[in-house]
Amino acid sequence: MADITIDNLAAEITLAVKEYTEDVTDAIIQEADQASQRLVKEIRAKSPRRTGEYAKGWTRKKTGRGDEVRYVIYNRKKPWLAHLLEFGHAKRGGGRVSERPHIRPTADREIATFQERVRAIIRNGG
Repeated sequence: MADITIDNLAAEITLAVKEYTEDVTDAIIQEADQASQRLVKEIRAKSPRRTGEYAKGWTRKKTGRGDEVRYVIYNRKKPWLAHLLEFGHAKRGGGRVSERPHIRPTADREIATFQERVRAIIRNGG
């Protein structure tokens, strides 16, 4: 253990907290990247398939910089179809097409997993 004088104690505590914060932030950003990859992969697997184009269209986009990184998951090829398949829709001649939930259940499960992993990261200090 280093010899720390009373005069340097505040600076040492500040440095330790800063290092902890940087480690935790980096680990959370890395976990968000991995979680978004897993989510895209699972949504692709659970998507309804007629031709397969809709399922292949799922992708993610990284927005923001530094500590403000966000991942947006969307369907690049047929974005208008996601809502119709997820919640069902009315037919032109009457009646309804039943819903085929594949986005929300997958997202809810991955969000819960992500939250647990972030708590573990914070507890373990990165």
